[in-house]
Amino acid sequence: MSKQFDENELAALTERYVAMWNEPDAENRSKLIRELWAADGAQVLADPPQEIREAAAALAFPIPTLEVRGHDALERRVTRAYEMFVAPGEHAFAARGRATQLSVNLVGITWLMVSQADGSVAGGGYDVLALDEDGRIRVDHQFIGVA
Repeated sequence: MSKQFDENELAALTERYVAMWNEPDAENRSKLIRELWAADGAQVLADPPQEIREAAAALAFPIPTLEVRGHDALERRVTRAYEMFVAPGEHAFAARGRATQLSVNLVGITWLMVSQADGSVAGGGYDVLALDEDGRIRVDHQFIGVA
């Protein structure tokens, strides 16, 4: 079944998605992941960090994509991002507007990593979310540096 989302649903999805990355409580973070993602959902980092790209090129491999799949792997991924960027108190993630419907069951979210001290933008990206018939994320293609 395909789904068109209204503005309230897109705003709620955006809010919950960003909240997941900022959630300090491990139990609440796990709950958000299980609510937002299909059981076999995946996040694909479409454009990995430069050091990974260079290491692959040095071995004559094409630029790799990085992928995590399933609630447990997603929980480790989100927790690590939280530990690296949010927990130290320097940054938080924020949406840049609300999600936009790109096509049936396909949504885009632009996000920023902002300084807690002054609100300046330290980075950002764009995520393309393919959703299942229940509105849960099946695949999240994340593009860092595109904000």
